[in-house]
Amino acid sequence: MIHLWVNGEQKTIPSELNMTQFLEHIGTSPRLVAVEYNGEILHRQNWVHTKIQEGDRLEIVTIVGGG
Repeated sequence: MIHLWVNGEQKTIPSELNMTQFLEHIGTSPRLVAVEYNGEILHRQNWVHTKIQEGDRLEIVTIVGGG
């Protein structure tokens, strides 16, 4: 298990998850969010190659359509 921060809250999750798996694990649709990973916007094409590590800080923002 690893500890990380998500939108200012500490969470404990299984180790060895990549970003896509992590988003699914917390019940978030990967298609509908943008992710800031340790202070940097993480492009969607890199999610499967990005392993969640101990102490990571994520900001997850839901994309909302409208006008």
